[in-house]
Amino acid sequence: MKINENYSNLEQSYLFSTIAKKVKEFSENNPDKKIIRLGIGDVTLPLCKSVIDAMHKAVDEMGVQETFRGYGPEQGYKFVSSAVQGYYAKRGVSLELDEIFISDGAKSDLGNILDLFSKDNTVLVPDPVYPVYVDTNIMAGRKVVFADANGENEFLPMPDNNVKADLIYICSPNNPTGAVYNKEQLKKWVDYALSNNAVILFDAAYESFISDENLPRSIYEIEGAKNCAIEFCSLSKTAGFTGTRCGYTIVPAALGALNKYWLRRQTTKFNGVPYIIQRGAEAVFTEQGQKEIKENIAYYKENAKVISETLTRLGIWHVGGKHSPYIWLKCPNNMSSWDFFDYLLENAQVVGTPGAGFGKNGEGYFRLTSFGSKENTIEAMERFEKLFK
Repeated sequence: MKINENYSNLEQSYLFSTIAKKVKEFSENNPDKKIIRLGIGDVTLPLCKSVIDAMHKAVDEMGVQETFRGYGPEQGYKFVSSAVQGYYAKRGVSLELDEIFISDGAKSDLGNILDLFSKDNTVLVPDPVYPVYVDTNIMAGRKVVFADANGENEFLPMPDNNVKADLIYICSPNNPTGAVYNKEQLKKWVDYALSNNAVILFDAAYESFISDENLPRSIYEIEGAKNCAIEFCSLSKTAGFTGTRCGYTIVPAALGALNKYWLRRQTTKFNGVPYIIQRGAEAVFTEQGQKEIKENIAYYKENAKVISETLTRLGIWHVGGKHSPYIWLKCPNNMSSWDFFDYLLENAQVVGTPGAGFGKNGEGYFRLTSFGSKENTIEAMERFEKLFK
């Protein structure tokens, strides 16, 4: 027996596990202090009524012989794929049903998609970015190179023709910075991928937070993207499915064998999303469902506005929030990311996410999320005011 030694190259623990451990220790030592969590990007509003009604109906169906469902198609029921297809059509993107794969979330698929690629591929990842991109490739033993995202390029790195990569991760709106590529910028990435025979892995998990209709919400709004890009999206942030688990991945037929291989992979290693959950997902894309989830997103955007306005008053540099649930700020007084985390926890009992956990370029920065309740967000910012005014 030989173990996968690549795991020894990972950080000792996942970023959010370290945060949870620190918060737990502080809470145990200070049981009388209320901690406000603006760190992990988990939603707080309940599922919308349309989703709940659809799932209740599906539960009833599962209790009747005539409508009971057992194993479903691993790639998802057609009623969900059709709903996703219609959603994309409204953005001018035409998809075939067999290009749409329903899954239990973008995080799973972003890791699982790597089954299709040789470990000899070189992977290009922006820095800073969601740590799962890096960790899953380290687990597989791939070479990872980084695209330099920083304040000077507004955390939107562009292709460097001197760097050759086979797999390219793009997250727009970006987690953690909230930066969004425009169509011209994404076209340069598509052209780069096509010229290098590379595949873009495009994470669109936060697309529903984009306010400007001129900004692309799918990479397939860019000419040529179907020939070089796989898109991942999740209902976790769009519709509050963090605990319900449903998302979808688009593998265009133009990618040839990759579409067939992904189907083969899913039918072998995945048994599909539960029928009840898929009925809830279908409801997200109805006219009423879209109305309800937009109200929830507006709630979180208002929280982001509260955070941004407070930081502006305090003279703390920050970006994000406008097209994203995240606010990316420069740590005051040149503190390091983890020092600021500890300072904020100890002196204001507010939890955020250290930027260093998202990569080397994240050092000295900090991420706050707008997914908390309105009341907690306001209180957290009042504590900020007292601490930094």
